[in-house]
Amino acid sequence: MTQSEEALKYFNSCQTEFWGKVFAAEFAYLMNYLQPEDKILSVGCGPAIIEKKLMEKGFSIIGQDVSQEAIACVPDSIRTVVAPAEKMPFTEATFDVVLFIVSLQFVADYRQALAESRRVLKPNGRVILLLLNPESGFFKRKQTEVDSYVRKIKHMDLNEIEATMSEMFETQGEYVLGISEDQVFPSDERGKAALYVMRGARRDPAPESGTRG
Repeated sequence: MTQSEEALKYFNSCQTEFWGKVFAAEFAYLMNYLQPEDKILSVGCGPAIIEKKLMEKGFSIIGQDVSQEAIACVPDSIRTVVAPAEKMPFTEATFDVVLFIVSLQFVADYRQALAESRRVLKPNGRVILLLLNPESGFFKRKQTEVDSYVRKIKHMDLNEIEATMSEMFETQGEYVLGISEDQVFPSDERGKAALYVMRGARRDPAPESGTRG
């Protein structure tokens, strides 16, 4: 299967009722932590399903993905760039929020991707990571499916990711979004929640105190 065919297959799968429920739940979660004036970069946006919903709500958003084939499925109304997460083609202090919607764990060097996120964020900017929870029934079931995207995951240690994140951001984490068969429901239980979300505020050096002379 070519990359274009794989991207189209994934895009078509995103149109199902089940994934519609998942995307709606993720969108609702994000809306709790975004401000109307936020300028957003979504890294690993793929076909930009949730990004389109955010744009329709009035957010300024740019989608970035390493795959030209995935970007080809994005609506023309959304600005996109093709680039790896480890090398974001933006100047420092450009965005209020950087999103990784179930994408960071698939990046080869996630540490560099987080460092780049910090660089392109404005002072007090935020990063939000939606991560797959390897302990969930949803994850374990998907790993048994031969053609599942979950089998391409590169990083499964959430503690390691959170420790790296905490070096650069003031970090909070929580389990969210239970998935069982074709049902989507609220859950903060470690074994049931399909996602672990890390939210971080850019960590900047404290200003020097006192006077010089």
